[in-house]
Amino acid sequence: MPITASEIPLEPGDLIFTSIPYYLYRKVAAATGSKASHVGIAFPDAEGGWRVAESAVPVVQYSKLDRFLARSENGWFCVRRLKSGLTPAQVDALRQACDARLGKLYHLGFKYESSRQFCSKFVYDAYREATGIEVGTLESFSELLHNQPDTSLIFWQLWFFGMIPWSRLTITPASQMESPVLNTIIESPTAA
Repeated sequence: MPITASEIPLEPGDLIFTSIPYYLYRKVAAATGSKASHVGIAFPDAEGGWRVAESAVPVVQYSKLDRFLARSENGWFCVRRLKSGLTPAQVDALRQACDARLGKLYHLGFKYESSRQFCSKFVYDAYREATGIEVGTLESFSELLHNQPDTSLIFWQLWFFGMIPWSRLTITPASQMESPVLNTIIESPTAA
């Protein structure tokens, strides 16, 4: 039986990883060798539930936890938490860092050095600003795509209109899911 949103043992600031079933996100997952293709930050809401701060298409927003999870393929998700934990002051700073990015447009070219956002950049920047901790690893497209030698480059060549920006820095949900500063709290079984 699948785990419901109310059964997840969340704490403010937890990272929730999902697998978005759309073509682009499947290509992101394939290029990183990970099930995770999306990530957001959990916060309690005024109604006694949870919301997830996320950079989604088209803008940064807060989504209800159950709706955030419902978008994941086969109901899969993984919750990871900072090993050191977060102080109340860090939680407040993290929420402020997320709030400051609300409404920012999504960057479909996954360019880290841009004013636009994408999910893993949003998480990386908010955590670094609020806590000084870097969750995940910045890497060039050259490093990223060469770490998965079986990845077909045809999609990425088409996505970038014939020219993959090899030196462009980016950050992926996979590098955050594998981050040594986090512990896994719960991972859902994949539905059949």
